[in-house]
Amino acid sequence: MLVVTPFSVFQPLQKFPFGVSEGHGKALSISATAAPPRPNRADRSPLETRLSLVQAVVSQAATVSQRLLIDLANETAKYVFPRRFESRNLEEALMSVPDLETVNFTVLRRRESYEIREVEPYFIAETTMPGKTGFDFTGASKSFNVLAAYLFGENVAKEKMEMTSPVFTRKDQSEGERMEMTTPVITKKSDNQERWQMSFVMPSKYGSRLPVPKDPSVRIREIPRKIVAVTAFSGFVTDDEVQRRDSQLRDDLKKDPLFQVKENAVVEVAQYNPPFTLPFTRRNEIALEVERKNK
Repeated sequence: MLVVTPFSVFQPLQKFPFGVSEGHGKALSISATAAPPRPNRADRSPLETRLSLVQAVVSQAATVSQRLLIDLANETAKYVFPRRFESRNLEEALMSVPDLETVNFTVLRRRESYEIREVEPYFIAETTMPGKTGFDFTGASKSFNVLAAYLFGENVAKEKMEMTSPVFTRKDQSEGERMEMTTPVITKKSDNQERWQMSFVMPSKYGSRLPVPKDPSVRIREIPRKIVAVTAFSGFVTDDEVQRRDSQLRDDLKKDPLFQVKENAVVEVAQYNPPFTLPFTRRNEIALEVERKNK
């Protein structure tokens, strides 16, 4: 036994691998005790080893599950807590769109029934729709699934990209015309082939370095900077509604003192919401490319 005088307790404290006992008015007595040996992994039984492995796997699975739940919550919040455009009337005030990445634009001019936007360049993934109408349910579903498959990993790099908005549907005059593809899905119709084209807007972080599609029917295009006239409406999109809105927008633009419809401009439809969205809260847009009038 090692005996320490009372004076020694006022000395700087030191760490010893010993047990310590103290009495009233007596010297501290410190007895050496060995630390308990740690169990050697080699001494574990097969059952203990299996239990340890199961515990590690369960812990890792719990961590992965937590991450998945957090990701799911974040994605759900984009639809539960949507964002809204600046509205001109009650119909637009009720519209909402998911909080997803979309095309960037600047509003140059607001009118009672439409607005003029300058849209920044962006990339799209597009495919030709099988039907002769732009909003046939079967044809639209097939085209949407083809583009969604590319977005979610059906590409050479097996890259899973984030969903954007809107989906664009657009009439086309030539095979070489470019289309948009992000928050809206764009559907486009060829005058010669009576075909429509649908496109997704690509996440901007990729720029021109987008993964190559596995499906040859998916094409990647860059949409240059442009100026468009846009009018919004709610409800479900039909061919008759698109034709009516297109005609009305062209008539309204004839009275615009600053902008006019560009020659050979074709109508483009942007749809911002998933199918389960209530009709009166859906946001759809009709767009026509315009140019400034010569002074």
